[in-house]
Amino acid sequence: MRILVMGAGPAGLYAAILLRRARPDLDVRVIEQNPKDATFGFGVVFSDQALDFLRADDPETADLIEPHMQRWSDIVVNHSGTRIAIDGIGFAGIGRLELLRLLQDRAAGLGVVPDYGHRIDDPDTLPPADLVIGADGLNSVVRGATPEAFGARIERLENRFVWYGTPRDFPALTQSFVETPHGRMNAHHYSYAPGRATFIVEMGPDTFARTGFDGMAEPDYRAACESFFADQLDGAPLIPNNSTWRQFPVLTCERWHHQNRVLVGDALHTAHFSIGSGTRLALEDVIALVAALKAADWDVPTALPAYQAERQPVLEKITRAARASADWYEEFAAHMDLAPWPFALSYIRRAGRLDADRLQRLAPRFAADLRRQGIDLEAA
Repeated sequence: MRILVMGAGPAGLYAAILLRRARPDLDVRVIEQNPKDATFGFGVVFSDQALDFLRADDPETADLIEPHMQRWSDIVVNHSGTRIAIDGIGFAGIGRLELLRLLQDRAAGLGVVPDYGHRIDDPDTLPPADLVIGADGLNSVVRGATPEAFGARIERLENRFVWYGTPRDFPALTQSFVETPHGRMNAHHYSYAPGRATFIVEMGPDTFARTGFDGMAEPDYRAACESFFADQLDGAPLIPNNSTWRQFPVLTCERWHHQNRVLVGDALHTAHFSIGSGTRLALEDVIALVAALKAADWDVPTALPAYQAERQPVLEKITRAARASADWYEEFAAHMDLAPWPFALSYIRRAGRLDADRLQRLAPRFAADLRRQGIDLEAA
């Protein structure tokens, strides 16, 4: 059986790993348009219990990755000069390039080495394959050849954001909300390795228009961002890597497969970066796809509909929460009218999944701090 995987990001590499673990006799080929180790972004974030979903099915890969992860147990919200720690909501981070190299080594150990620098513009020109897995991201060639067959829709949110790194440590995943001469801005910043962190700057469209960043060279708007977030950076510079201003694309697909082609990860869906689940969702898609293939005894026409039927309800629950979080960020400037403690409560409840009882169980210290501030969780 010949399987072609388009894309050698985390989803594509992990697809190759699971396929060869399940059936060493499979002919698995991975094609990647970029050179090896060419990657955008800095750190990858997983929510708490980051690799439990991997350990259940693939302990070898979990053992490979876990020692390289930075972990923290709090979220910190900075607003109006007040630093508020929210306990019980842990995350783990790892450098994206480091994660890719670990998965590359794991795949190579199973006999799969991606074909890098191989650009395919038309899937009809692909080598013959019984199954084509589109793990080629938002700009997927597999999906883009026949978007109507997948029922694909892309909506871009209004906020502008830019992705940087910085050579410093942060003790927790931190959200900093600041006032600037142009309007309100926020930064998502977190460590993913000793002395290395991701730093994402975000603002609404009106603030963005007042900054003039749209017509500015990258070094100039980078310097401006360093100035606006000088307290958070504490003298550290911002490090660019394809650091252009973007609007987050919300991608959905009504159908996940077409003929012998199937989508996973960002080729299939996106989840706003504020919930830190994009890579995890991609890997879980791959786990579900390979499980469906095994359950169908590797019959592709049977497996692909089963993959969507089994995985879609779980995915939709998470992507609904991600959209609710994104919607909160779209209005974060208005939320900043709140005093720091009510603001922090609004922030942590932004996905709509934390009632008073669950918040008390999940973050008892934060819940106690709120009550000391005179905030009634049941009424809030």
